[in-house]
Order: sequence, then C-alpha cells, then structure tokens
Amino acid sequence: MLVLEARKRVGGRTVSEVAGGVALDMGGQWIGPSQHRIKELAEAVGVKIFPAQAPGRAVIWEGGRRKEYEQGEPVPLETPEAFGEAEGAFRNLSELAKQVPAGAPWKAERAWEWDGQTLETWKLGSIRGEEARFYFDLAVESLYACEPRDLSLLAVLADIAATGTFEGLFEIEASAEEYGFVGGAQEVPVRVAEELGERVVLGCPVRRIIQGEDGVWVESGQTVVETKKVIVTVPPALRGRIEYEPALPGAYDQLSQRMPMGAVIKCHAVYDEPFWRKSSLSGDALCDTGPCKVIADSSPQDGRTGVLTGFILGRDARVWGCHSARERRQAVLDRFAHCFGKEALEPEAYAELDWAEEAWSRGGYDGNAPAGVLCDYGPMLREPIGRIHWAGAETATSWTGYMEGAVESGQRAAREVLTGLGAIGVT
Repeated sequence: MLVLEARKRVGGRTVSEVAGGVALDMGGQWIGPSQHRIKELAEAVGVKIFPAQAPGRAVIWEGGRRKEYEQGEPVPLETPEAFGEAEGAFRNLSELAKQVPAGAPWKAERAWEWDGQTLETWKLGSIRGEEARFYFDLAVESLYACEPRDLSLLAVLADIAATGTFEGLFEIEASAEEYGFVGGAQEVPVRVAEELGERVVLGCPVRRIIQGEDGVWVESGQTVVETKKVIVTVPPALRGRIEYEPALPGAYDQLSQRMPMGAVIKCHAVYDEPFWRKSSLSGDALCDTGPCKVIADSSPQDGRTGVLTGFILGRDARVWGCHSARERRQAVLDRFAHCFGKEALEPEAYAELDWAEEAWSRGGYDGNAPAGVLCDYGPMLREPIGRIHWAGAETATSWTGYMEGAVESGQRAAREVLTGLGAIGVT
C-alpha cells in the first residue's frame, strides 16, 4: 500500500496550528458518542479524547439585544413562539428522513419530489415567522457552511438519516460535538501516518490516473506508481481536477461539477484564561449578524487557557474572505466582545483559516448537493469505475461529511479493493 498526499502534511480537512502555546483545530475538531469508528481509531493510535462542552449559560445576540439562557432550555428569541415553530420544522425534517434509506437516498419513494426542491423552498412553505426562519437558517449554516438555498431537501434528509439519530438539526450538531482530541484532531492521522512510515509520500499531488487491462498507473509530478487498484479520497468537487485515461464516463465528471464545497473561515482567539466562565458562561453563542454567527468554547482540557472559536459561514465567508486579515480579526473580536465582554478584545494570540483558499480542499466543511444531484448522480459518489474506487467523507453512508464518515468510507473502500484482489477473510 502507498499513500500519495498532495499536501505537505497529512490530515486533509483536519489540521492543527499552535498559537499562544495552544494546539488549535483549524478544521474538523469534535466527535460524538455515537461516532464509534473515529473514536476506536483514535484509541488504537493512542490519541485521547476529553469532554468538550463547558457548563454554563449560552448567549444569543439578536436584533441588537443580548440574552443569556441555560443550555438545553428553549432559545429566548424575541417572539416567544418562534423557537417552537423552528423546532417543529426540525422535527418534521426528522420524520421525513425516516423514509430515506441511509446511503441510498435516491431510492426513497419520494426522492424525486424532495430532490427537485431546495431546503429554502421547503422552509418558506413550512415556517411563517421571520425569527423562526432566522433560527432555522442558523442551524443549516452551522451544519453545512452554506445557506438553505444551496441544498437539496433530499440531501438534508439523507444526512439526517445517515446520523441514525433523527433529531433536530441543532441537536444533531450538538451530538457530534461532545468530545475533543487531546493535542487536536490532526493527531489521529499524524499517528496513523507514523505507523505507515515511508508508505506515505507528502507533497505529491496526483495529476493523472491511467487504467489498463493489467493494472493502473498513478502519475504525479514526482513519480509514477503502478498498482492493481487505486482509491481516490478527494472531495467530489476536486475529482475532476485529475486527468483520467480513459476518461471517466460523463456522469462521473458531471457529478464533480455539481457538488461545490461549503464556505467557512474558522477563527480562534486565545486568552490567558477562559474569563467568560467566571460569569458562568459556557462560551457558546448564536448571533443574527456576522461575521461569525456561531461561537464556541474550544479551550483545552486543563482549562488554564481560554479559546473562543468563531465560524464565518456561507455568504458571510464569501464576503469576509474579500476583506483584509486585519479587518476580519477586528470584526471577529468585536463580535466576541459583544457576547462575552471587553476582555475578548485583547487575546494573547489569534489564528484563522479560510478553507476556500486551501488548494486541496477549496472549501469546507464538505461537498454539498444542490437540487437534482442525488437522484441523477448519487450512485457515482461510491460506485467504482474499473480499478478506481472512491472514498472520503462525502461518500459515507454513516455520518456523511464528518470525520466518522471519512473513516467509514475508508474502511468500505478498503473492503472493496481487498475483495476485488481476492483477499481471504475480508471483514
């Protein structure tokens, strides 16, 4: 086995950066208790996890007003019935998702109906109040790094089905963010790579894949590798940047043109202590204005250092990505201060990563399916073509788009390859 990695590091959409003496997750960060594969992999390579959710009240900033509320209680929107209306919409989505086969949503009885409309269209027909729509939009942006208009209704139902939880959108997000990794999420792939040793080649982007009767040749700028099978793990949007010989069937290429990445800029501010906890605040906040509408406490396990993390998402990421780094930093810190006090304006360190500028990702968190994609092209996400197999978080049948899904897809693709090679005892 040989791994050709385009970046000069391993980890893909998990990467850690040290700032202010703290390892900061600039990409994937948290996992949940039902995400067993990634947890088992972490344990196997000696990476520990810790409870990531701090106790205390959360903050919501809406209409120029700041409110605090206990975690788990209804969010105090200005219109009392708005929260209930949004929660009702979440429950309705979960009920619809029960009709969707996990991993094969295009087989649902109403697949064409649901894939023929955007989540925005469904929202407008299901939610009347503007505040409820705001809260609904915030849930979608926090999960997908795009707006409801960018997503097929079927794609969202498929993702809910793939979690196996059938909860509301914010509940699904919360259930996937209960634990962090000591040293950062990138520690898991780093240690896996250490075990593989020289079988991982960094800084080696694949440019061409040539299939023949007896094998497949994988070409990069540095080397040519001859093998029996190849697993491609890049997001669907980047598959088309590889040259294939013979060319892939048109439907596979069309898929790569139709699943854009979300847009997210992840921002961390490091403080000498988690000062907000002295006021019994959890460090979590929701805001109706950018640049970061979602804020979380990312402080390390020992609690000696404080870290606030802001997510600039969707259209906000596209707009603020055009501003200077200094302007973004000031706007993010201003938003932190609105939520948690003036101490937030003077961090010990600050770090951010705009995933749209990452050459080998071109966005985050993952690839999103607009209306019409899954019914026409869904099978091409995983279906091998000759000696080429596909993996990556977007191809997962469980927790699609998450680290858990990435591990599941890798295990599935490995079984396909081993089975095709006639391996004995494949599990």
